[in-house]
Amino acid sequence: MTPITFPFETPPSEGEAIQVADDILWMRLPLPMALDHVNVYAIRDGSGWCVVDTGYHSKRGIKLWNDLLAGPLRGDPVTRVLLTHHHPDHVGMVGWFQSEHGAELVTTRTAWLYSRMLTVDTQEVWPQETLDFYRAAGMDAEIFNERAAGRPFNFSDIVYPMPLGFTRIQDDETIKIGARYWTVRTGDGHSPEHATLWSQSDNVVIAGDQILPGISPNVGVYPTEPLADPLAEWITSCEKFQKYATDDHFVLGGHKLPFQGLPTRLQQLIDNHHHALPRLVDHLKTPRTAAGCFDVLFKRKIGKGEYTLAMAESIAHLNHLYLAGKIGREMNEHGQWIWSS
Repeated sequence: MTPITFPFETPPSEGEAIQVADDILWMRLPLPMALDHVNVYAIRDGSGWCVVDTGYHSKRGIKLWNDLLAGPLRGDPVTRVLLTHHHPDHVGMVGWFQSEHGAELVTTRTAWLYSRMLTVDTQEVWPQETLDFYRAAGMDAEIFNERAAGRPFNFSDIVYPMPLGFTRIQDDETIKIGARYWTVRTGDGHSPEHATLWSQSDNVVIAGDQILPGISPNVGVYPTEPLADPLAEWITSCEKFQKYATDDHFVLGGHKLPFQGLPTRLQQLIDNHHHALPRLVDHLKTPRTAAGCFDVLFKRKIGKGEYTLAMAESIAHLNHLYLAGKIGREMNEHGQWIWSS
């Protein structure tokens, strides 16, 4: 397989941009977590810009964007925002661009519906079904009690209010941004109906979080759909993209560095999960909770900051095996699902 290479070894500094292709700027915004950044892009679009993804909404986020607008974007207007998927580090400032700058939002229907729904669904106390979900997964008692005693995380904490109205894109559609025509290819697993853009005139692919180098995008199950099988959708999506991927594709992802070697990376992403599943079946010869599967899936200690994502991914692997009839589960007297092979 062709090795994965990184044409740009150093990311842009805060408030700056790097031109990574004709009329495309790469910028980076900070995140308050272990994965401490999100990549955003600006595509020259006539006399203005189309911004791809936006980072968290906060006072600092507004200042950073104002600095970018006045600096690398040269004061030209942002006329469109293309949202790859609904996660808050990507959608956080979309509503600000719509409300304060009059930008048009372009995204998939599912991404918009999730974004809008989660932003208006503000909870001051934990819903009982959410607590039951984490209890059933075997969440560490100290972490569970600490979270149950506090205010739950809400999208509205870090996502600007989103006005009504958006322009829909869907799979296999062509969209024109600036001088390029792009083919929209949607994927699932990390996020429902996640949009990726494939340039028809050169080798650029805007991948969001669907295809990342170095890390595997989180594929998780959450209380909104507790028996979902996003892992099956993820693998199917990677296999779908393999039909179009070439070694010279230049992939602009939502995190880490832009890279080439797309066929190799897609195979790695598929293999990562295919290799984990047999290990998990073997691990479940001794019955365990979802939390009891962390060691075999992640091969490292999971801290509080990454615990929820690890739990979601553990359940995704268990659901996949369960729905395929390869493992079973029973609920114990503590309200926990006990999984076994």
